[in-house]
Amino acid sequence: MEPLAALRAFVKVLVLPPAGPLLIALAGLLLLRRAPRVGRLLAWAGVATLTALSTPIVAWLLARSFDAPAFDPASAHGAQAVVILSGGLRRDAPEYGGDTLGRLTAERVRYGARVARATGLPVLVTGGAPRDTATTEAGVMRDALEQEYGVPVRWVEDRSRNTRENAARAAPLLRADGVTRVVLVAHAFDVPRAAAEFRRHAIEVVPAPTGLTGSGPLVVSDFIPTAPSLLMSYYALYEHVANAALALGL
Repeated sequence: MEPLAALRAFVKVLVLPPAGPLLIALAGLLLLRRAPRVGRLLAWAGVATLTALSTPIVAWLLARSFDAPAFDPASAHGAQAVVILSGGLRRDAPEYGGDTLGRLTAERVRYGARVARATGLPVLVTGGAPRDTATTEAGVMRDALEQEYGVPVRWVEDRSRNTRENAARAAPLLRADGVTRVVLVAHAFDVPRAAAEFRRHAIEVVPAPTGLTGSGPLVVSDFIPTAPSLLMSYYALYEHVANAALALGL
């Protein structure tokens, strides 16, 4: 792994939940004897932060900041392709006989198939092989689109390891066929950064976000911690940090 990539992975583990708040709480416990007041403050801060990030209401507020209007096929005027970003594999799935689409990737593939049918545009899938496997995310996406959804895939970019490389490696494939404007399918929290990366490579973007947040009256369960809510908070916070790094040119 490249030093910068390794540093990003290390910072991600230290800062984001659940490790980030737990480390704050642990630091507080270690300081209880030397500095009881500071120790108690840090311990409670870590617990309170982790609890808050695990509640549906906080996760919803964090994810809501990335929301955008749902995709309208009429907005795709002038677009020449649909680009679907990968979002991870599910490794060694027994019922599939091997690696298959991870949850995020499955949601993007399903919505990407819908967008492709609505627009009639050719499809590019992008995503390389995670470490310790030869299976590429783009390859699994292509197979699912063609075999399960009946949507043909024209371009397969299977060497990228992250969103920045998705754009850097997909753009030449698109421009080689004269494509300079695409409909970009990814989760709402990922679209702003992904769109910025594609624009850096002279590819105009029409966003087609999936995973948009709904709205409704508050209920008691919105304030009770759940594992899915913590995961959503993780995704949203990750994108906030990544967008800040992008703005700083990192």
